[in-house]
Amino acid sequence: MTAKITKAIIPVAGWGTRRLPITKVVEKSMLPVGNRPLVDYSVQELIEAGVKDIYMVVSNVEPCQVRAFYQDNLALNRYLIDRGKEDKLEKAKTLPDDVKIHYVAQDPSSKYGTAVPIAMVVEEFKIDEPVLVFMGDDFIWNPGGESAAEALIKASEGDKSAILGVEIERSEVEKYGVLSVKDGNLVNVVEKPTVEDAPSNLINVSKYIMTPDLLRRIVKYVDENNFGPTDQEYVVIDPIDEYLRDGGIIKVTATSGEYLDGGSVEGWVHANNVVLGNK
Repeated sequence: MTAKITKAIIPVAGWGTRRLPITKVVEKSMLPVGNRPLVDYSVQELIEAGVKDIYMVVSNVEPCQVRAFYQDNLALNRYLIDRGKEDKLEKAKTLPDDVKIHYVAQDPSSKYGTAVPIAMVVEEFKIDEPVLVFMGDDFIWNPGGESAAEALIKASEGDKSAILGVEIERSEVEKYGVLSVKDGNLVNVVEKPTVEDAPSNLINVSKYIMTPDLLRRIVKYVDENNFGPTDQEYVVIDPIDEYLRDGGIIKVTATSGEYLDGGSVEGWVHANNVVLGNK
């Protein structure tokens, strides 16, 4: 019987500079898609897949809108009860009682990149089991079908690392990190290849299951490097590549859902159109 994966990491601490000026006052992960914030699509998907502990890496700038969204608003609850609108209480409750969000505050001016928040969570909470890792500003839309979290859990068999690939038109591969796959396993991720050199048309959308060995390598990579602010980001693909070179296995799974990204205005508008049925 394979181990059940019950923990997930979601980084949401970025400034969202591509979305200025709105991200001056609204956190990027809290931008609305339909009637819910971006990050909540991933949160609810993870909960449905059996996750009970979610580790969110948030900005240390207060107030934190993500924290506010996932805690009970007692004043609102009292208002609804006093006005006879108890039927709205369920909509105002954003987490089941058996799910807990743990927060880690990241200084946006410190080390920067996709590896940093993962390393922070692993070190602070002594994570020593496979975890799901989702970014906070995108999600897979697949109503009625298998979710990205479910696909990853199935591929990992509870004890292997896994990565989600999204199939795109080959003519678009130059914009993305493209997965090279052999016998269902990841060989490497080729960043922004030409159409001719692309190993596949499966792109990396930063949704993973990471085993303890891979997590330890990410921590080591962040701790042992001292990149300056203009040198390079601490990209998680670097320790992933090292892990693969040393014989680590990362299973590749695809999704039939649509990848929706709120990081750009165009992507956010498209996500709203898809979710609201205006596509």
